[in-house]
Amino acid sequence: MYRPSLVVTFTKKSSVKMAKLTSLFVILLSFFCISEAVFEDQVGKFDWRQQYVGKTLFAHFESNTQSSKKMFVATDKNIFASFNSRTGDLLWRHVDKTGPEGSIDILLLHGQDALMVVGDGRLLRSWDTNIGGLNWEAVLDTGSFQAACFVAIQDTVKLVAVLKKAAISLHYLSNGHQKWVENLPDSDAVQYQAVYSGGEEEVYVLGVVPNSHLTIIAYSLEDGEIIKQVTTLALIESSCVVVGQGVLMCVDPATLALYTLPIQAEETPEFSQILLQVLYLSPTVFPGFQPVLVSSQPHPARSPLSEFFLQLGPDHHVLLQLNADGYTIAPLRDFQPAFLVSFATTGKKTVAAVMTPKNETCCVTRVILGGVSPCSGWCLALWCVVSPCGVSPCGVSPPQLYVHAFLKKDDSVGYRVLVQTQDHALTFIQQPGRVVWTREEALADVVTMEMVDLPLTGTQAELEGEFGKKADGLFPMVLKRLSSQVTLLQAWLAHLWKLFYEARKPRSQVKNEVTIETLSRDEFNLQKMMVMVTASGKLFGIDSKSGSILWKHYLENVQPNAAFKLIVQRTTAHFPHPPQCTLLIKDKDTGLATLHVFNPIFGRKSHIALPALPRPILQSLLLPVIDQDYAKVLLLVDDQYKVTAFPSTKNVLQQLQEMASSIFFYLIRSDQGNLSGFRLRKDLSTERIWEVVLPTEVQKIVAVKGKRPNEHVHSQGRVMGDRSVLYKYLNPNLLAVVTESTDTHPERAFVGVFLVDGVTGRIIHEAVQRKARGPVHFVHSENWVVYEYWNTKSRRNEFSVLELFEGTELYNSTVFSSLDRPHLPQVLQQTYIFPSPITTMEATLTEKGITSRHLLVGLPSGAILSLPKMFLDPRRPEVVTEHSREENLIPYAPEMPIRTEWFINYNQTVARVKGIYTAPSGLESTCLVVAYGLDIYQTRVYPSKQFDVLKDDYDYVLISSVLFALFFATMISKRLAQVKLLNRAWR
Repeated sequence: MYRPSLVVTFTKKSSVKMAKLTSLFVILLSFFCISEAVFEDQVGKFDWRQQYVGKTLFAHFESNTQSSKKMFVATDKNIFASFNSRTGDLLWRHVDKTGPEGSIDILLLHGQDALMVVGDGRLLRSWDTNIGGLNWEAVLDTGSFQAACFVAIQDTVKLVAVLKKAAISLHYLSNGHQKWVENLPDSDAVQYQAVYSGGEEEVYVLGVVPNSHLTIIAYSLEDGEIIKQVTTLALIESSCVVVGQGVLMCVDPATLALYTLPIQAEETPEFSQILLQVLYLSPTVFPGFQPVLVSSQPHPARSPLSEFFLQLGPDHHVLLQLNADGYTIAPLRDFQPAFLVSFATTGKKTVAAVMTPKNETCCVTRVILGGVSPCSGWCLALWCVVSPCGVSPCGVSPPQLYVHAFLKKDDSVGYRVLVQTQDHALTFIQQPGRVVWTREEALADVVTMEMVDLPLTGTQAELEGEFGKKADGLFPMVLKRLSSQVTLLQAWLAHLWKLFYEARKPRSQVKNEVTIETLSRDEFNLQKMMVMVTASGKLFGIDSKSGSILWKHYLENVQPNAAFKLIVQRTTAHFPHPPQCTLLIKDKDTGLATLHVFNPIFGRKSHIALPALPRPILQSLLLPVIDQDYAKVLLLVDDQYKVTAFPSTKNVLQQLQEMASSIFFYLIRSDQGNLSGFRLRKDLSTERIWEVVLPTEVQKIVAVKGKRPNEHVHSQGRVMGDRSVLYKYLNPNLLAVVTESTDTHPERAFVGVFLVDGVTGRIIHEAVQRKARGPVHFVHSENWVVYEYWNTKSRRNEFSVLELFEGTELYNSTVFSSLDRPHLPQVLQQTYIFPSPITTMEATLTEKGITSRHLLVGLPSGAILSLPKMFLDPRRPEVVTEHSREENLIPYAPEMPIRTEWFINYNQTVARVKGIYTAPSGLESTCLVVAYGLDIYQTRVYPSKQFDVLKDDYDYVLISSVLFALFFATMISKRLAQVKLLNRAWR
């Protein structure tokens, strides 16, 4: 077909002008592209993010002044961060690699320089504490890290010494360049443990040969030559520190004595023994008793303090002082009970802090101040700290205590204390004992979570009660309805009065804080209670709308980093029965499973009878059987395949006996490559009915996942282009089993996916990806499975999708039965290239399943991608046909795009995202999403847009005016038509 074209010719001048116009147009177009973003008024309206750092390993305060606001911490999550000490807000943080490569070995602070050794002595880094910028980074020699310290020359800190297992190196503090490195003599036999610099011209290294001798080596700061080497008798498994003018202090648990040794002595020194009985100390001796010494060196250019703590027992500390002669010790104070001690120095004044328990809601911190007149010796001050929410720093034993001492304007000493408890909570205390802020760092390691609907309001509960009761007749029903309407009217008037009263106040005085008392279900059920379980054994109840922590509970008998399973047995739908959650945990003393039953809205522990679990639990099942209080039955299977029901009332046991023939479950033994299916008998015993065994020398089971029980499927089939229906294979008992090869060679590695029926053990489909390895992330929903893996041959990440169909004829449209399936389903599969690795993956979930599915993909960059499932459709055609156009199928392309508008968290990145939780709301178009990892991020997604919600800018005035105008026009037209008909009738 001939198409006319327009040809335009330009002269030289016009072409130059056209080029300028074109460049201007490109620049303007780029601005329009950059403007694609979330509007400013939408940021934080339906989403929030909370950032955490984890359990603190090292902590330092900025300076010894009252106006200092910064504190610096290094955590077990390989994070170096800075907090505002007055508010607890995170100023900046740096997230390093996970695992041993990014582990922080030590954190030293001097002035505005923060020095870290990272990765077991792999790197030496210097940070600028003002802005958190990296000053320099130096690569250290190989060898495991032992210790590090600042080195001063003429009262100025210019160097840093790093001690490895077999070498010691000296580096400049300004640029990190290595001044010298020396190998340690006899490093195979001697265990070098400490390095010390007392402000002299040498640096000392301390090494121990167990059951033999102790070695002290002095190196010259100028060239690293050994100035002297001293060998003396060593103590067995002793704790040693340096105190006073370079005196090595050790304690021996066998002889119950203290030993002193002057390090800087010119002649060969010898240990001096001081028995604890001479100091009138009676240590608590028990098997495995190991006394500990605690000292402090306030400045690298000065000698350590003469005062030190001796721990005689788990809750017994003694403050001692080394006299000026360097050989005698004077006891200052005895603290019992006391489980934490710490030192701090400001100017020439020294502060020692001792924390002791008082009761469940109060702890006492004794602050001892030395060298202050008119007190002779040491003064004593008491703080009583009452922690909010009923959780006290003393109720959970604090493992670490950090003290910040500073000089006030009147030259008196002020104190600040940072306490970290076993539940990883950071509590900052200001003199005289006021809790300034608390950070729940346990939320940096969330294991599992659930979302629970909020309870009804008083008026809603009354209406529910009205429908739930049997009325005596018509007249009582009318009275109940009238009383309910009066109650609703009163609540509406009270709400209007509250809005009017708060409108007169300044905006700063209006408090919109969410509390447990004000919690109630909103109109569309968008606000829920988030119940989170952390690895430290702490439970949290968090409001999904604001992110406020409404309640928290610490389980002290929980084994850390154990597996948890959270089950919602009863929701708020069964008024007046309260909701009920059950947490399956492992006891740290016995290693057996225990149950913790609580109310998810208020966090209160339920006082119902719990079943005895004398055997380890292998599997737990939530059955559709309910007791008389509308609580679903939890079935627990132990290692002897015996079944325990909770709750186990007579009604429940009777229902279980009647339904026993239809209750099936499976067990996985990954170490044996075994996947077994069991059936429940009428006598509540179990029977093995099938077994799948995979050879462990070839492949291993890495994950097994079924379908979510609260998932709804709206459409039973797909309408094709020729108007026929392709029915989905909707097997609720289908299990997706993912395996990986044990052979690590890239050519022989593979990833396998087995689709197994959980009732019959029948393998429905098997897919193998050759030359592939994990980690494998996958989602199992409706009739499809999507999994992601690493292709070792092409060195890229790939998505593969499996979709199962019954065909164009439906086998049974009423009830699905795994026992009556003669034909295997049709399986379609396609593979796509994904341009980025992923960390986790989950599918959206809505109330009725009408909304289109999206895959929520967590990326290592911290972004969360909402990928439409239509891009992972295995029916995408390579050649577009009329039927494919009719079905709106996207033509197949191997590369999967990542569009910027698919990121649901815009610039609110979630560091190390490891899990995504989705929950339905009252609106079919809205899915609630929570991403957790190092941070917690909550938002809403709309896979099919908001088709059931009016927009915020909806013009109600215009629509109302049009409706009123149409109404009056209709009335006038009706009257005119009547007059016209009447006149026509008179003619």
